[in-house]
Amino acid sequence: MDEQNTESRIEFLKGDKVLWMVILVISIFSIFPVYSASSNLEYIVNNGTTTGHVIKHMFFVVLGLVIMRVVGMVKYEYIGKLSSILLGLMIVLLVITMFTGQTIDGASASRWLKIPGTPISFQPSSFAFLMLVIYLCRYLTKKITRERLPIENIMYIFGPILLVFVLVAKDNGSTALMILMVSVIVLIIGQLHWKYIAGFISSSFVAIVLFLIIALNTNLIGGNRVHTWMSRIETFTSSKAKTADVDDESVKAKNYQVMQAKAAIVHGGITGMGPGKSALKQMLPQSASDFIFAVIVEEYGLIGAAFLICLYLIMMIRIVMIASKMPAFFGSLLVLSLGVMIFIQLSVNIAVAVNLIPVTGQPLPLISYGGTSMLVTYLQLGIILNISSRIQIYDEEGMGKKQSVAEINDIA
Repeated sequence: MDEQNTESRIEFLKGDKVLWMVILVISIFSIFPVYSASSNLEYIVNNGTTTGHVIKHMFFVVLGLVIMRVVGMVKYEYIGKLSSILLGLMIVLLVITMFTGQTIDGASASRWLKIPGTPISFQPSSFAFLMLVIYLCRYLTKKITRERLPIENIMYIFGPILLVFVLVAKDNGSTALMILMVSVIVLIIGQLHWKYIAGFISSSFVAIVLFLIIALNTNLIGGNRVHTWMSRIETFTSSKAKTADVDDESVKAKNYQVMQAKAAIVHGGITGMGPGKSALKQMLPQSASDFIFAVIVEEYGLIGAAFLICLYLIMMIRIVMIASKMPAFFGSLLVLSLGVMIFIQLSVNIAVAVNLIPVTGQPLPLISYGGTSMLVTYLQLGIILNISSRIQIYDEEGMGKKQSVAEINDIA
């Protein structure tokens, strides 16, 4: 009887059990730094209460875990087949956001779309990014052995990538660049011919340079944030320059976020100040979201940060293992692509906190305060767990480690 109960409990965590455990540990841990850092929103930004923010965060954690489990009940092939429709819907929402988007918590860009009749807002760009990656994985899998015509690649691969990139870039340059970067990696992993990838990268580079020149020197592109991007790059380079005048008030003002983040990291030392005892969280902008890693280092020290990074490393290793064991090309490609999305977002957030790259505003996966980013990450992990649960089924069906062309096309 006890064995049956144990089996049913384990079955509830459908898919890779190690990955499930890592997700649960990070999710539970996230409550503590968010509770501590959200006091900044209450006392400095004057937005809500600390208790209210942590309850909201816990709600999204529970909702995310439920969504992750529900996604595991749907065949991932169906998600792939719906991706083109969902991508089209996200593109429509991105267009609407361009004209009616809102700002939240002092953000300088209109990235949020409010659901009519409710107080709920979300970022369509995050969902569009996810749907684009799933769409690309499915399209690259279809008829993989056939040489596609250039016009097909332009219309069905490069066209959607550039369309999403352009719609997102206006108000969220860092996410747009991540979309471009991840898309190129997906094309490489998906075995698209190198000449098309090289041509796409070259064309995109030329287009971006022209956009920057026009935006910086004319008024033809209204409402863009190019000057903000350039300011962040200049601030980053000035903070790295040995000849910078540290007493210059303008330099200090521009480097304020980075200086406070670095101070928090240094203040944490080896063992940290202890949970909730961050001294700099009140002075660190976006301490509960973009710069939450700095708060974690200050409160839990180098040891706590290393433990968290090890958890993320285990997550990445399990994702690669799942992809390597998956006999279906679509499933393997999708797992790797979603893993790349999570890894790049994770790397960018930490790199910003330690001043390795300019400020971008990317959240720390599963930890940063914010509903949209958390739910999208749980969706990504839900799909990965879904695919991991199918590995044994494929083995039982005798598919083995290789697929025929017919099997590949059928799965896509």
